[in-house]
Amino acid sequence: CALIHDDVMDGSDTRRNKPAIHKLFESLHDDSSYQGNSERFGLASAILLGDLALVWADRLLVESGVTREEFINAQSVFSDMRDELMAGQYLDVLEGALATTSVERSLKVARFKSGKYSIERPLHLGVAIALGSPSKDNPLNWKLSEFGLPLGEAFQLRDDLLGIFGDPDITGKPAGDDLREGKRTVLMAMAMERTTDAGRTELISYLGRPDLSHEIIEVLRGIIIDSGAVESVEGLIEKLTYDALQASQSHEIAPDAHDLLSALAASATARKS
Repeated sequence: CALIHDDVMDGSDTRRNKPAIHKLFESLHDDSSYQGNSERFGLASAILLGDLALVWADRLLVESGVTREEFINAQSVFSDMRDELMAGQYLDVLEGALATTSVERSLKVARFKSGKYSIERPLHLGVAIALGSPSKDNPLNWKLSEFGLPLGEAFQLRDDLLGIFGDPDITGKPAGDDLREGKRTVLMAMAMERTTDAGRTELISYLGRPDLSHEIIEVLRGIIIDSGAVESVEGLIEKLTYDALQASQSHEIAPDAHDLLSALAASATARKS
């Protein structure tokens, strides 16, 4: 649901080197010579399919085989996770509309859009089912939040770097796609703060233009690198990952889970796609 709707909101044409869902249905409309506007057909189909995916997520939980009590406990966390995801998606849209350049605000988007639903809440979901309690006062939940939130933010920061500097053959997205979409990321906020007046003017002028050429993207990449923003984001990813790993070693967490959480941290932050 999140990925399908995210591509609609961002106007992304591809995902993993394949057409985004709305573009796939748009092509179906064109190839089948349907009546009406193919773009609107694609967008409407993607919205409905995303809604259907959200319904299927509910069905998967209902039909998973957990007990009634386990389901009730899990549902509480699952509902919180979906609420936070929708809030994060809206904040992402809002920041683009406001054209903000605040590192603090961009970090808040990263926390709600990615950190919570990618890592923190899934861990809480496991606690709710395994221990039979969704209680937010559970010390294990607190410690898993100390692990999951910084790691989730680091995960999103890596995604922000890949959105501008990632290899299209690996990411499955066009080079510099986040620049075309006008993403108000932590990376972009740092670049805006630290670049020269001339560099800031260039970034403001081109950010969010869907027709950016490869040559212009290379210029904007150079401005971002020269500002020191890439180095700073890499440093922040390292710090957030360190904080998460420290939390993962807590006595509240079973010793045999420490290595698993460390592996999760490496997978989330060292990825290329």
